[in-house]
Amino acid sequence: MATATQILGRQELSLGQKLWQIHWLFVLLLCAVAAIGAAMLYSAANGDLQPWAVRHMARFGVGLGVLVVAAVVDVRLWLRYAYVFYGLALALLAAVEIAGTIGMGAQRWIDLGFINLQPSEVMKVALVVALARYFHGVSMEDIGRPSLLVVPVFLVAAPALLVLRQPDLGTALMLIIAAAAVLFVAGVRLWVFGSVAAVAMAAAPITWQFLHEYQKQRVLTFLNPETDPLGSGYHIIQSKIALGSGGVLGKGFLQGSQSHLNFLPEKQTDFIFTMMAEEFGLIGGLTLLALYALICVYGLAFALSSRNHFGRIVAAGVTTTFFLYVFINVAMVMGLIPVVGAPLPLISYGGTAMMTLMLGFGIMMSVYVHRDVVIGRRSTGDEV
Repeated sequence: MATATQILGRQELSLGQKLWQIHWLFVLLLCAVAAIGAAMLYSAANGDLQPWAVRHMARFGVGLGVLVVAAVVDVRLWLRYAYVFYGLALALLAAVEIAGTIGMGAQRWIDLGFINLQPSEVMKVALVVALARYFHGVSMEDIGRPSLLVVPVFLVAAPALLVLRQPDLGTALMLIIAAAAVLFVAGVRLWVFGSVAAVAMAAAPITWQFLHEYQKQRVLTFLNPETDPLGSGYHIIQSKIALGSGGVLGKGFLQGSQSHLNFLPEKQTDFIFTMMAEEFGLIGGLTLLALYALICVYGLAFALSSRNHFGRIVAAGVTTTFFLYVFINVAMVMGLIPVVGAPLPLISYGGTAMMTLMLGFGIMMSVYVHRDVVIGRRSTGDEV
């Protein structure tokens, strides 16, 4: 019988070997996207590095350090302390209820002095790692038993309910969708997803009654933004105007009229993709989306390269979370979904989102660096 944990065809890697094993081309790709973000934040400030571009670059620099440190940590340690990571994130979410700061009408942040921490962003990564830990310990023979889904449902429901109380419906939905992707990768049967989808559709009229008024207004505005063009529909109407005015090649760097004349709201955060499309046109927007697609391809490749189930689930889960960031932001500014507070990864201004995303990429890189680590499962009698 094989040992619980072994390295195939090699000794334990030294620190130098781990650093060499990091996929530096992937890191360079992240740097390229972050550089685009710095340029757009420079433009958003009308040609000034302050106040956004400098901080964005500094945070990305720190984030790179976080990525490298997380990458050289043995993937078995991420497995061992997955529930601890989740517990800390859940405790921070609970702390928001007691000592959270209020901004933009919501209580979502904890002021740590040097940074306003948004625990819901930390939870996006912690939830993926915790679910991967749970399903790593479940044999393929038992994965179809409905009783084994009780724990994952609790792991998802606890943070989702806390996030809803802030209130932050968009992030709560992101947690649920990312968790569903992890469950799919883990091997949960398709009939489970079908049943949950049917129940969700049936409960939609009831759920509508519990939404806040501003949330209902966002949905109604999404369906017909022209009903209130100077109020709730203003954001998305201006976004569509800016997107269309950019044309194929754009108006040029620093030349976007909608953004620089302040018709476009939140241009440094939620609507930064719109500003980029106005200045660099369809070509610029598609180039950025191509870079994002390449990041996702690398993430899935890292997942497939892992010889342990935990690593495959983590890499696929982090990639899915990243994809949701991109999809929700881009679809929002195009008017394809209701407006929610979702930053564009590595482009939008924001500290916690940047740090947690780089941490997630670091854990995913740890999966790649330790891709030949084999961690036994119950189905083989080699549970860690």
